[in-house]
Order: sequence, then C-alpha cells, then structure tokens
Amino acid sequence: MPKLVVAIDGVVLKEVSLAKERTTLGRRPYNDIVIDNLAVSGEHAVLHMIGNDVYLEDLNSTNGTYVNARAIRRQALEHNDVIEVGKYKIRYLAVNGGPAGAEPPRPAAAGLVPATAPVPLSVGVTAPMPLGGLGAQAVIRVLSGSGAGREVSLQKVVTTIGKPGVAVAAITRRLHGYVVAPVDGGTTLNGEALGTEAVALQDGDVLELGGTRMQFVHG
Repeated sequence: MPKLVVAIDGVVLKEVSLAKERTTLGRRPYNDIVIDNLAVSGEHAVLHMIGNDVYLEDLNSTNGTYVNARAIRRQALEHNDVIEVGKYKIRYLAVNGGPAGAEPPRPAAAGLVPATAPVPLSVGVTAPMPLGGLGAQAVIRVLSGSGAGREVSLQKVVTTIGKPGVAVAAITRRLHGYVVAPVDGGTTLNGEALGTEAVALQDGDVLELGGTRMQFVHG
C-alpha cells in the first residue's frame, strides 16, 4: 500500500497510508491529512489513487504544491518523490515498508478518478515519459462535432479528453502502450460502455464521449 511520510526540518511527524481513492491534504480539520500551518491552504491538494498509481493535484493553493522542487498542477507520483507544501516535505513511498530508494514494481494499468474541478481538453501531467517500446507517437483524432478533424497528440503521461461536466476520460501512457479510463460521465469504446477499470487501447479504437466520436491512432 502506498504511503506518505510527513516531515519538517528533517523530523518525521507522521506516516499516512493511502487506502482511499481520494485523499485530501490541507490546513482545515476535515482533511484526511491535516497540516496546521499558515503556509498551507485550507484545501491545499488532493491525491487520487487507482491501484498503486497515485496522482497529486494542487487545489489552487496560495503557496503552491511542489514535487522534487518543481511547481505542479497535476502530477503522477513516482516512488521516493518528495512533495513540498510550505516548509513541510512529504516523501511518497509507492510500496509500504519498502526500503528507501528501492524501485517498486509498476502496475499494469491505471487511470484517473474524478477531480474536484472540471478538467479541460488535453490537460494532464506535464512530466515527460520515456519513449522506450512505444515507437510512433499516438494521437486522438476527433471524428464528429465542431472539432472534427482535430488531432490531440498523446505526449503527456496523462491526457484528458472530452467535455467537462458532460463526459471526460483519461488516457494514460505506459511503456508498452496506452490505456483509457473514464473520469466523469459515460464513455464508450468501440460501442461498449467503459467500466471503472482502465482498458488497453489498440490502433483504430473508437471512443465516444458526450456524443463526440474520437479515434485512437497509433502507428
């Protein structure tokens, strides 16, 4: 089970296991992880989890959220990443009880759970992903609606597609391909409704979100 180790000035204050799909962090007492410090916003950040994959999202906090000293809006976390919130440093451990620095096994597939605010088209994690094993760049080609003919390049670790408030899905880039998972609303893949689990995409697959048809092109 993934966990967070919260510390300040090198002193560990607490360890928190991530057992829920959505874990909130902030100064207010109703958060799952409460950090009572004025540098921390009332609702500072949220962690989304599917399987062992965890995504950190900043909730428009006053002082920002950082991962490995880099300001982020939404970021897929890797084992041993250090989250900075105010003066607090929070180390992310992908495998509970694993030795520091150890590389955990990577899960086979994952997606995103619903965020607390609508996600615009093509906004996702900004961290680059190695190209090993993927070959040619994949794209999503819009087949219907006002955006017909438009292509969205899948260069990010996570790319969200669809219409906020209607239907949104997340396409996650893996070392050996791509998977899709619903975020909000109904999504169909080749005419079949997507469930809660991420599904591997094949070249030519057709997605439909909120009446808009899109094709996954890879090759």
